[in-house]
Amino acid sequence: MSWNRTERLTETVRQEISEIIEYELVDERIGEPKVTEVKVSTDLRNATIYVDIDGSVEQIKESLNALRRAAGFIRHQLSLRIQTKRTPELFFQYDESRKNAARIEQLLGEETEQNL
Repeated sequence: MSWNRTERLTETVRQEISEIIEYELVDERIGEPKVTEVKVSTDLRNATIYVDIDGSVEQIKESLNALRRAAGFIRHQLSLRIQTKRTPELFFQYDESRKNAARIEQLLGEETEQNL
């Protein structure tokens, strides 16, 4: 499979899963996660979905667990929306990049203050 096709499929999967989570899931435990990134394996068998979730550590865990339990439903809905031979199995992960970026900014701010 060409690189461009994989990129297009990855972007399509990200958009579709975002819409499925936002409009079709009714589990209140999920909250309002935002799909930040999707990585689809080259054989299209697996997709890792990175989500950003606001809330406490407990709320994040609860939301991730609810998403993982709903993965079969989300995968089925995805299979109805995309035209591929196989629909990848979905794995949800918490995206810590926003938290890491905030920590880096904090450290840079402290370094700047020390140099003044």
